[in-house]
Amino acid sequence: MTATATTATTATTATTATTSVLVAAVRAGRTADVVSLLDGMTDAERRACFPELKALRKELRTARWSAESRRAHPALHAAGAACQTGAAAVANWLAALDMRWSQASPSVLLHVLGDRDPGWLADVVHRLAQRPAGSNASYELMAGLVRLSGCPVPTTQAYVEGWLFHIAGAWQRGGTVCDRLRQDPHLAELVAALFRTDGIGTQLGRLAGDGPDSWPRALAQLTTEGALDRKAMVDGCVARLLRGGTPAEIRVFLRVLEDLGLTREEERHRVSDWTALASDAVSAVASYAQSVLGALALDGKLPPRRLAELTDAVLFRPEKKLVRAQLVLLGKVLARDATTAGELLPAVAQAFGHEDSDVQERALKLVERHVGKVTATGVARELAHVAEQLIPTLRSRAVRTLGAAPPAPEAVAYEEALPPPPEPVRLAPAPESPVEVAEEIGALLASGGDVSAFERALDGLVRHHHHNPDALLRALEPVIARRWWADSERLHGRRSDDCFDHLELLDSGSAFDLLLATLRRNVRTTTLHRAVRHEDSDHGCVHSSLAGPFEARLWEVAHRLRTDPQPFLLATPTWGTGLLEPDELVDRLDAYRRLDARVAVVDFGQALLRVRRGDRAAALTAAERASALGTEEGKRLARWLTAEGTGLPASRRTADARILVEFGEVPELRDDLPAGLRSLGRPVSVYRERWYCRHWNGEIRQHWLALLPERPELVAARLLREVSTVAVDDDRGATAVLPRLAEADGEAGEAVHLCVAYGLGARHAEDRLAAVDALLVLAARDRLDTDRLGADLGQLVRRGAVKPVRLADALRTAAATGANATIWGVLRQVLPVLLADLATGPTGSTGPSARGLGELLAVAAECAERVGARGALPHLSGAADRRGSSRLVTQARRLRGALAEKEPEEAEERAAA
Repeated sequence: MTATATTATTATTATTATTSVLVAAVRAGRTADVVSLLDGMTDAERRACFPELKALRKELRTARWSAESRRAHPALHAAGAACQTGAAAVANWLAALDMRWSQASPSVLLHVLGDRDPGWLADVVHRLAQRPAGSNASYELMAGLVRLSGCPVPTTQAYVEGWLFHIAGAWQRGGTVCDRLRQDPHLAELVAALFRTDGIGTQLGRLAGDGPDSWPRALAQLTTEGALDRKAMVDGCVARLLRGGTPAEIRVFLRVLEDLGLTREEERHRVSDWTALASDAVSAVASYAQSVLGALALDGKLPPRRLAELTDAVLFRPEKKLVRAQLVLLGKVLARDATTAGELLPAVAQAFGHEDSDVQERALKLVERHVGKVTATGVARELAHVAEQLIPTLRSRAVRTLGAAPPAPEAVAYEEALPPPPEPVRLAPAPESPVEVAEEIGALLASGGDVSAFERALDGLVRHHHHNPDALLRALEPVIARRWWADSERLHGRRSDDCFDHLELLDSGSAFDLLLATLRRNVRTTTLHRAVRHEDSDHGCVHSSLAGPFEARLWEVAHRLRTDPQPFLLATPTWGTGLLEPDELVDRLDAYRRLDARVAVVDFGQALLRVRRGDRAAALTAAERASALGTEEGKRLARWLTAEGTGLPASRRTADARILVEFGEVPELRDDLPAGLRSLGRPVSVYRERWYCRHWNGEIRQHWLALLPERPELVAARLLREVSTVAVDDDRGATAVLPRLAEADGEAGEAVHLCVAYGLGARHAEDRLAAVDALLVLAARDRLDTDRLGADLGQLVRRGAVKPVRLADALRTAAATGANATIWGVLRQVLPVLLADLATGPTGSTGPSARGLGELLAVAAECAERVGARGALPHLSGAADRRGSSRLVTQARRLRGALAEKEPEEAEERAAA
């Protein structure tokens, strides 16, 4: 052997020994030994160790949370970073997800990396800083690399957020926020980045604090000291406010701006910015901008033209506080300088078209007070013309004071403008190929879907599995490969079929997981067999009687996929609501007869529940055809179609803080259906059922409605308590089912109306909008009982379950679509209940029924004026005759005037008296 070969062999042996020692130290978690070993290695020796470290990482990843992994990962984190030469590779290693919770300390990492070239270190830190803010890139590590490399400080979101938390968490080292910021060498660059970084305001708001040691006070103090440039700070704050965002994100920048204490000259130079903020910014920012502009106007530093522009923008903002403040400001300016009337009064008159009659009246009083100061005849004519937008009582006053044209004597008949009722959507045929089935199932698993998409994909899977199971499985392989149960690493050593032993099908995704796993034989046949042996249990939450039948059909489908594939499903609906046409079901039974296929009992039972019986002529015709088939299922269908509907079971209402409905047993659904569906006929009890459950996914509700498409009341009764939480407990999201509930065929009874009532009083605007949609759909389909809904709402408001202000907002939204007569019909029943409480309560009562009653009266007055309603409303005069000018009193007088059988002028005189 040559000397060169001997030397190489010796070097290789030494490298192997060094690698073994390093890996052993890493595996034992001896970080100090690892650092010592790395310090004594050359770059080539370090690179030679990396493959073994990479293999160790892969080994530990299979048991990520074991004691061995937690012990080894900090040392592995440091060793892997030190043994690589590429900046990108090191950055990826340092921020690896599998070592997020067991990293080496920043000081150790800086030690093992500190001997690298400064340019290389700068590359690493900027790659780390470019990662998402939620990644595990340590700020202390990034800041240390910036210091070692001398590179410009990164101003990415990850770095800036890390800096924020570092400063906030440094309280343990003493000093104030201002002291810690003052010591930062990159203060100016990072503060400037605060104004440019999206989403940083939310984090800064959480850390801002209050008092002298808060972030806003600290930034203002540093600006005063000269550590931060004042103009840059003011410009940054204003620019961030102009960019907009959520109130939580913007609020902290507004606090900084306020603490900077702008001078009048600084404010005057940004008039355009303040106007833009007053027009479009969130309420708190708009109020600040309005106050700045108001101070400038009262000092004579704001031209009337700019004040008029501001007024045009502010008067139609939804915040009444801003609108009223603007009218007060205009009144003060007009009182100080009469020459501004010609420019300001036309802007004031824009409020004549405001939706709030109180705002209209304030604007009219302001115009009446100052119209004599106007010298230009054109302005007077403009004011008179705009006054035609006023409500009737105010318009008749404007006829006398402004010379407005009186309303036309002939009455125009009111026409209700309800949206057209939704047209039912017929299901498209099942997918024609296995590839299409796979595409549709993949889309459902990725983003969900409605009843139509779910039922089509389900039927397509059954059909193609019966026709060519191998082709279907090949098409589904890319979809299956992405599922959790097909990933051995995500199962943490468990068998995949164990995951389906007690699987609850809480949404369409879990349903298809079961079916796909069955096709792949990841579910044991014994599991499927046990699941289809249904036991009619009375235990479980109130939703279990709906969830159980949905699951029973899917477990049966899975069982038949394994044991006796069906040619197609009988219960696939004809329409998107879940309704199945009787002739179509007869055709399917005939096809089963010709194929000599065995009918699945739950699938057929679901088909019976979905088949349309409301059209008696079509049902009887289909019954004759079904009976002629000569099969047992045909005879059952014929009996089902010819049987008289049993109607709704006996019901009663509860009498606690919220109103709920209990139903008795439905014998037809208990006796004539297979065991898996019998829970649909179970009584609905408020006190017996457990209300806490796992059925939190709202997507599943639409499938429950499709179980009983002609009996929405039975579903609504079981959803009622959940829907009530949006009003009573301020929960969110439970009303998403209401529009579908309104679209269902069958009678909309007290449970459906109570669901809508709770939705109209929901805490969150999106929930109220869903309830408004449901109300309008019911009205358009002539299934809304306004008397029932109004009476329910009156009782719910009395009990405090529904707040009048929220209800008024929802009803105003519904009326704005053109449904004024419908909303008046509802309020005609709500108001007497609340006004009676007001009349019998103490003077000045502010109980649940009184607070917000003025808003309801305003909506009622507007609807009554539009529809031309007449007649007395019980207890209204008592509220209208009260002293004062509160919103409740003024709107009660307005409503009484609208309902009076007399001319508006007489009604107004009575109200004024």
